[in-house]
Amino acid sequence: MIRVVLCDDHAVVRRGIRDTLQEATDIRVVAEAGSYPELREALRREQPDVLLLDVDLPGRSGLEILSVLHDEGSPVRTIIVSMYPEDQYAIRCLRAGAMGYLNKGGDPQALIAAVRSVAQGRKYITPEIAELLANHLQAPEGGEPHDALSERELQTLRLIASGKKLSQIAEALMISPKTVSVYRARVLEKLGLSNNAELTVYAIRNKLV
Repeated sequence: MIRVVLCDDHAVVRRGIRDTLQEATDIRVVAEAGSYPELREALRREQPDVLLLDVDLPGRSGLEILSVLHDEGSPVRTIIVSMYPEDQYAIRCLRAGAMGYLNKGGDPQALIAAVRSVAQGRKYITPEIAELLANHLQAPEGGEPHDALSERELQTLRLIASGKKLSQIAEALMISPKTVSVYRARVLEKLGLSNNAELTVYAIRNKLV
């Protein structure tokens, strides 16, 4: 039996994933979490084989959680399940230690196949991600300017481009407005931009929102 923990801050999404996995007789959802503290407790208590993890979580992003689990030497194998298209986050997540990346709007049967594959210690790579990886290997060194952004900086960029105010971004990321301003300044510097309008244009052109 493959033991799975779900971590997503939307109960409706968790229910949909759970219902999909219930179709498989060899997979069992042993716990659900809507935040990082809940996830820590679930991992400690259940010691699952596979973790299905969202990218966007209150306070800590999925990529940051991946980094923590990697540093701690956690044996859990993680699949990122995100609303964002593969070309935005897949390679970044795989680099951070994820063993698979799936879009929430994709084929439900792919989720079952991914859990089975990852539980056996194999990465789950969709044809779309395989193409991205091939293109990435062929691309000139340096990549896009936003590839140099940290996860928090990328989150800040996306939220600004989505029209969120500084206070709303601070609340979403569970950090202070002052810290948001620091991230914004770093993003502007790294991308060579001057203001929020230019950030928004950049994000739209590069399909980050």
